Amino acid sequence: MTDLMPQPTMTSVFLRREALAAGYTDRDIGKRVKSGEWHRVRHGAYVEAGAWNDLGSVAQHALLARAVLRQARAAMVLSHVSALPEYDAPAWGLALDVVHVTRRDQRSGRKESGVCQHQGLLLPGDVERRRGVEVTSATRTAIDITTIAGTEQSLVVVNHLLHHGHTTLDAVRARYATMDRHPFTLNTDLVLRLADPRMESVGETRTFFLCWSQGLPAPEPQFIVTDERHTEVARLDFAWPERGVWLEFDGKEKYVKHLREGETVADAVLREKRREDRIRELTGWRCIRITWADLFFPERTAARIRAMLS
Repeated sequence: MTDLMPQPTMTSVFLRREALAAGYTDRDIGKRVKSGEWHRVRHGAYVEAGAWNDLGSVAQHALLARAVLRQARAAMVLSHVSALPEYDAPAWGLALDVVHVTRRDQRSGRKESGVCQHQGLLLPGDVERRRGVEVTSATRTAIDITTIAGTEQSLVVVNHLLHHGHTTLDAVRARYATMDRHPFTLNTDLVLRLADPRMESVGETRTFFLCWSQGLPAPEPQFIVTDERHTEVARLDFAWPERGVWLEFDGKEKYVKHLREGETVADAVLREKRREDRIRELTGWRCIRITWADLFFPERTAARIRAMLS
């Protein structure tokens, strides 16, 4: 027998028929699953348990989606939520318990536990191959997400796809204009009006959405501050220049993920404090900082921002 799983990869899922062809029996498969050596991704599809356990929820969903594709009897592509991992797009607020696929033959799919088959028309340019699997294009995915998710969740995805250059607002709007309208696309119009490729993270998009949903004046994202020589000193997450206020979203990555070489978290905090002091010296503005926790209390956070703006 050969080792089916030499190393954990995104394509390491294997099927029962492949295990049998490699010399394993159904009894062997059952023993390896029971012992924890293999993990059953879905009926008839397996992966090395160590590889599975090392993956986050989004990557596990990606592996499950690949298993669905490999077992599919009809031609289909990954779409909606299940296309997001192939673009490294965030799945904030989205359910990952169901794999979404779109059929190429436009036929209605059979109902299957854990799989949602869509029958939307796929035009040339709607499908591309990424990391060895066929998925809906970023343009099509941006639209599809708005038909199954709320405005805030959809905006997080669309802004990511725009910011990382996978598509453009013009391209999304043009493709959307060719689609037949139905009740599930009512959310699409709103998301495309709010979408902005300048948003660099989930936290920034959610902060912007908070401002919009709570009726606050729209801030300017990625506002650049320059010194006396017109040299860029800082790029602010959001600013209200006419009100002399700027806002910074303090996510964990600011102090952990983006540490400079040899720098501690304490060093990063002090560096950020010096940056804030310099901005204040140059602009005379006031700074308000919010965190992930603040986003869970939008009314209270909006009241803080509104008080600062007034």
